[in-house]
Amino acid sequence: MPDHTICTIEELPEGAKKIVEVDGIEIGVFNCGGEFLAIEDRCSHDDGPLAEGEFDPAACTVECPRHGSLFDLKSGRPKTLPAFAPVETFPVRAEDGQIKLEVD
Repeated sequence: MPDHTICTIEELPEGAKKIVEVDGIEIGVFNCGGEFLAIEDRCSHDDGPLAEGEFDPAACTVECPRHGSLFDLKSGRPKTLPAFAPVETFPVRAEDGQIKLEVD
């Protein structure tokens, strides 16, 4: 799988998020207590935007800004309705001061 450099570690401090486009896919990258997580920026309920919703770094969740479904950033699974299907997550790692994302 090809790696895509997203930004430097300093550009995504704890509690921050960044929305990027890789190979035509919108992806939210989050710093959850020093752990970098990435999730598809698409709510499985209505295909609306997801990553721009409220991010809770303590719980590692993001809330869909349209209908309020809460998604677990580690698994991509919704924790509340109306969404019930998971969204895709992507492997992320910090390497040589850079945040790198793997997308198939």
